[in-house]
Amino acid sequence: MKAETNPYNLASTYLRLRSDVSVEPLEVDEAFWRTIAAGDLGSFHNEFLVTSHTMKSDWDHWEMHPHGDEIVCLLDGNVTFLLEEGDGVSTVELKEGGAFAIVPTGTWHTAKVKTPSRMLFITAGEGTQHRPV
Repeated sequence: MKAETNPYNLASTYLRLRSDVSVEPLEVDEAFWRTIAAGDLGSFHNEFLVTSHTMKSDWDHWEMHPHGDEIVCLLDGNVTFLLEEGDGVSTVELKEGGAFAIVPTGTWHTAKVKTPSRMLFITAGEGTQHRPV
């Protein structure tokens, strides 16, 4: 008889999509982001990180992913993404579950949260940079 496997939940387990097309579950705890920022989980070269976040307020930072596009999918709520482009800032309104934006490689972006929202992120995380809003 095959053993039962409990399902994962993106609230407590993120996913690393490896370049060899395997998937590694990553347990999330209070030290997760410090660990990843310190490089203790590797560089994420040619890999993606899948996360989910609940947001109640605007981001206090801009971020940029220099080595790949990012997919940002609204699960529920209402969020406006701001994308800094050479000639100004464009917006992408995510107003219904399933709506998503593709943030191009090297594009600085931030979010304005209209209502409490849940989002799914598929991020090429290698070399991610942040700056204050």
